[in-house]
Amino acid sequence: MIALVTATAAAHLDTDLPLLTAALDDAGVTHQVVAWDDPDVDWAGYDLAVVRSTWDYHRRLDEFLAWVDMVASATVLANPPAMIRANVDKRYLVGLAADGVDVVPTVVLDTVAAIDAADLGGDIVVKPAVGAGANGARRIVDDVTTARAHARSLVATSAVVVQPYLSAVDTAGEVGLVFIGGQFSHAFNKAALLGGHTEWADDLYAAEEITSRAAREEELALAENVAARYPSALYLRVDLLPGPHGPLVSEVEAVEPSLFCHIDPRSAQRFAHAVAEQIGA
Repeated sequence: MIALVTATAAAHLDTDLPLLTAALDDAGVTHQVVAWDDPDVDWAGYDLAVVRSTWDYHRRLDEFLAWVDMVASATVLANPPAMIRANVDKRYLVGLAADGVDVVPTVVLDTVAAIDAADLGGDIVVKPAVGAGANGARRIVDDVTTARAHARSLVATSAVVVQPYLSAVDTAGEVGLVFIGGQFSHAFNKAALLGGHTEWADDLYAAEEITSRAAREEELALAENVAARYPSALYLRVDLLPGPHGPLVSEVEAVEPSLFCHIDPRSAQRFAHAVAEQIGA
């Protein structure tokens, strides 16, 4: 028996869940959809707990990380707890850049003094290092006062990430590449989120316009380079933005990414196969 882990506030929003449960049924893998914040769940009763849509974790980080440790002591957790802990904080982008990965230029500010000393001019994105679904992310153009005020409002609960706004996203969009069981599964295109009006799904995440898209050779090469650094990931999503000289990594999603399985009908079956392999079914 496996657990597909969601959140009480998010289960009805996870469009992957019906596809994944159907694929697991077809593969003969017994499963239940359970909420991470349900105190009555007996996690030791599962052979594997797969984090899928714990989309409120960033608002309850300490509680969520305590849950991660508790579940990992009771059963197998996917993705692994050390990977989850590292991936909830976008400072991992600085580490990838130091390793030579092409990443959107990223500055991390973790004190008010650092914010006041930073150059926050130009067309920039200011967002929390611990955040999900575009919560707290703002594009600010040539307004140092507003940028500094927004950063100060975030730093009480999270370090602050500052990145340039890459305007090519307005026309090209962002590409996401999904890996399942260590293998590339499918790609999708995501329209720019911060260029104008944003609609919200139950105040959890910014609604996204997702379409099918083939990954270009240079995009796949970059994403595979990143995915190779997460060899124990059951699933992984690498998001890329168009830079002036080629694609750049904007995020690596190893905690609770939407996989957008509707983009490729075979992807849910790949997921079910990877789960079955992990539990030896």
